[in-house]
Amino acid sequence: MKVFSSLEAGAASKELEGAAICLGNFDGVHLGHRALIDEARRAGKAGAVTFAPHPGKVLQPELAPRLITVLPRKLELLEQAGLSFAVVQPFTLEYARTTAAAFEAALLEGLAVKTIVVGYDFTYGTKRSGTTATLEAACKKAGAALQIVAAVTVDGVVVSSSKVREYVLEGRVAAAQRLLGRYFDLEGTVVPGAGRGRTIGFPTANIDTQNELRPGAGVYAVRVAVKGSAQRWGGAANIGVKPTFGGGEVTIEAHLFDFQGDLYGKKLSVEFIERLRGEQRFGSVSELTGQIARDVEAARTAVARAAS
Repeated sequence: MKVFSSLEAGAASKELEGAAICLGNFDGVHLGHRALIDEARRAGKAGAVTFAPHPGKVLQPELAPRLITVLPRKLELLEQAGLSFAVVQPFTLEYARTTAAAFEAALLEGLAVKTIVVGYDFTYGTKRSGTTATLEAACKKAGAALQIVAAVTVDGVVVSSSKVREYVLEGRVAAAQRLLGRYFDLEGTVVPGAGRGRTIGFPTANIDTQNELRPGAGVYAVRVAVKGSAQRWGGAANIGVKPTFGGGEVTIEAHLFDFQGDLYGKKLSVEFIERLRGEQRFGSVSELTGQIARDVEAARTAVARAAS
């Protein structure tokens, strides 16, 4: 997938001319986003236009959401969905003052796209003055097509990035999976930890991640892969402050089943399959060790069930 760094006419203009594009933030690339992507692909050569940073980070930083995916992961997911190109438009306070008409002109005149795909609630331009109605009028004038995709629902729940965030923050990773169409994942580098897991028979990888969104505190069944490798290991991951050992900063630690080797410095991708329990404080290390053994068996069962 080719990635362009701006909507300004230039290298992107040759790629986008006559193409179908879908517009949005695409945080998480969930099933609602996939509906837009699938519609664009039906129209021919297809790509996405997205923004970085998220407009909320610029316009209302104190209220900005925790992003489901960092930009590199979002681009990977867009490519996996079958797009040929993506435009990552820098979003600044200056760009936020772009009028709806100027945004329309950039797409329909500057880049000469022939099909635009948006969600039913899409807005654009300064103060969100542009709507699907104004975009439809602009497309008609330019001889381009506009496809408006209705809300996607799963079991009566409208699929949205905000709902996915809610589920993940609550630890409801199985519910988030239903809206994402995949397991929620995060990436991080293995860094040295306190080493307690090894001393009690359950060595763990201590994962330092740049992901803004992390599941709520608790123990999870996970699948883990070294970034760039197709091989995955089942595991049990703990997110929390380790209250049995006096608490501290929140960490993410994963015990990989039947793994032999050194992971320090390696980049891991962790898929969260199921929440097994909340964070607990135990009266002794032996109590904790007994519970971890039960957690590992429950995680093995959950991972096997996910693979079947």
